[in-house]
Amino acid sequence: MSVSSIGGVGGFDLSRLAEMYQQQVSAGTDVGTSPAAKAASTRSSDFASAISGGLQNVEALDKTASAKAVQAATGDLPDIQDYVIAANKAQVATELTTTVRNKALDSFNEIMRMSL
Repeated sequence: MSVSSIGGVGGFDLSRLAEMYQQQVSAGTDVGTSPAAKAASTRSSDFASAISGGLQNVEALDKTASAKAVQAATGDLPDIQDYVIAANKAQVATELTTTVRNKALDSFNEIMRMSL
């Protein structure tokens, strides 16, 4: 299991999405000088940080599961349930990330279909 496989689902790379969002947020901070614009840019950067942190957590869970799989295969892991728990955590985190991504894309597409 790998975080890169998340990006493969639907052909969209989540880390690239977070990077593009962060670039847009930093580009928008120069435009607005009102307090409302500054507050909006702060919320946007907080959102980008939350997305980035979540992806890093999923990646860490995946790396832990992979390391425990290798340990289990070589006989270096004393308790096999440690691997099973780590693999399940990584699987659930990956499924959750994929579901959130799909819902976000559905919402974006719905907003784009709205008439002005």
